[in-house]
Amino acid sequence: MFEYEFMRVAFAAGGIVAVVAGAVGFFLVLRSSAFAGHALSHVGFAGATGSVLIGLSPFWGLVAFTLAAGVVIGLLGENLRGRDVAVGVILSLALGLGVLFLSLYTRYATQATALLFGNVLGVSVSTLRDMLVLGALSLLALAAISRPLLFATLEPELAEAKGVSLRLVSVLFLAVVAVAVAEAAQVVGVLLVFALMVGPAAAALQLTARLGWGIALAVLLALLETWLGIVLAYVSDWPTTFWIVLLSCAVYFLSLARLRPSGGAGKPA
Repeated sequence: MFEYEFMRVAFAAGGIVAVVAGAVGFFLVLRSSAFAGHALSHVGFAGATGSVLIGLSPFWGLVAFTLAAGVVIGLLGENLRGRDVAVGVILSLALGLGVLFLSLYTRYATQATALLFGNVLGVSVSTLRDMLVLGALSLLALAAISRPLLFATLEPELAEAKGVSLRLVSVLFLAVVAVAVAEAAQVVGVLLVFALMVGPAAAALQLTARLGWGIALAVLLALLETWLGIVLAYVSDWPTTFWIVLLSCAVYFLSLARLRPSGGAGKPA
């Protein structure tokens, strides 16, 4: 199957997305912000459809909208209850805009389907280059804020007392999440980003309580699920997204079945 260029590009794109999604998703799950990550993908749908409507690249529209939404959600602060309500309102507005943009130009229905459910086999070489650059920037940004991010996640009151700005950390992290979500949508679509961003990370947190091992395991699981999903799609002719989501869910449920002496995974050491 590697004789075909589109398969080689698909494996490369899937690898980039898996590494970024695994690393970023670990902190997303650790911070109990999975809903925010899920909402960002839906917000990006409006940006992608709006970009198609005016003749621009849907990928960059997806990135722009998710990035803007991530910053706004981060500015809402650390009050999870109030933030979840605001996120839900933003999510509803974004989906409504996406429906409006599609209704104005129905001939883009095929592109809309790819945005909703992903099409890693359709990633172009130019998009792959953009994904590589954005992926590298995302990982560098995550590494730069990892220490204050972990401090603010595990001990928010103490972190704030030590001078760490919880709001600034939240804004920066959700900006990184937004870029990761935009990239993951190229593989599994905006409706199923949750599986790739959250599934491997949640399974990793069930299997280990060590920070370094947890991030590495989340990245490894995301890579295996993505690449194996592409292989199974090639063999079976079933959608790649289906296989990736199925593998992600299966690994997560298997991780839940693993008995641990402490009764489950705790916070990373």
